[in-house]
Amino acid sequence: MELNDLISASADHERGAWLELAHPVTGMLTGMRVKLAGPDSDTQAKARLRMADDLGEYAELDGTLTAEKREKARLDCLARCFLDWDMTEDGQLLPFTHKNVVRFLRAGTWVQAQVDAFAGDRRNFGGL
Repeated sequence: MELNDLISASADHERGAWLELAHPVTGMLTGMRVKLAGPDSDTQAKARLRMADDLGEYAELDGTLTAEKREKARLDCLARCFLDWDMTEDGQLLPFTHKNVVRFLRAGTWVQAQVDAFAGDRRNFGGL
């Protein structure tokens, strides 16, 4: 393995990969597709740094942080790993915005679990 291999893998992670969500009970594909940056991408690195900054901003003067604020920071971080999506609502394409992505993630913990697992698995993004 050489440095070029690592750089190439990072570029693959930055290009991202598509995940089609599976129904949480039946396992059938839902048609909801999201494109996520891989764990070795600059996109995910920046999302993690931003989460650290957000947690610092959310902290009270005594350093305490509510569970609600921690959860907000976590969902915002996960949403920042999205690169694109194929999503409809009421038969119309849903605009790809941070607000809509967070709304999508809040639709169910099963959504968050599938997105988080896929985004954290290097095997989904090629390279090494």
